[in-house]
Amino acid sequence: MSQLSLFSAEARPAGLADLAGVLCGPGQIVRFGSGDQARLSVLLTDASRAGAVTAAIAGFGVAAQAVVTENGATAVRTAFRCDLVDLAKQWTRGAVKDVPAGWELDGAALRMWALTSGWPDERGGYLLALDPHAPQTHLPLIGALTRAGLPPARMSRIGALRISGTRRMQRLVELVGPPPVRLPAAVWPRCWGRATA
Repeated sequence: MSQLSLFSAEARPAGLADLAGVLCGPGQIVRFGSGDQARLSVLLTDASRAGAVTAAIAGFGVAAQAVVTENGATAVRTAFRCDLVDLAKQWTRGAVKDVPAGWELDGAALRMWALTSGWPDERGGYLLALDPHAPQTHLPLIGALTRAGLPPARMSRIGALRISGTRRMQRLVELVGPPPVRLPAAVWPRCWGRATA
């Protein structure tokens, strides 16, 4: 029996701050009007994730819906809400997405990052997408992953960070927890060579 990490997704109750994991990848948060409301959204490269993403966001007490964009892509977004303003303030500088100074990545936020924009590669590693429109977030996210015990390789060609190696993959699996309901298990982090449920 393995010990539950203090930083794993299941170690403590989830809070709205954990939705920051959506912003690690291509997610966006924008404020509305006088800035007293904010909306969280993420464009999905895989429409089959929409149900799992909306359910995960609902787990934070925030309703979200899947929508089809003008160019036919699938996105998940919330309504404009007052309770998302603090997240927007922390993750934006002006109108630009920015990682808060010294931000610590834990299992709950990492789970949301993997859910919205992570995928395994053919060599047994795991890729986490970066936001191509927010290059200023890339180095701070590398730092956050490294502090979490998951130093990644930067895959500039595909705009992602790669986690690999047996120990790092075991730590990743421990941090993000089991695959969410309604998400194909094949896209979730796993330890190769180990039996999986």
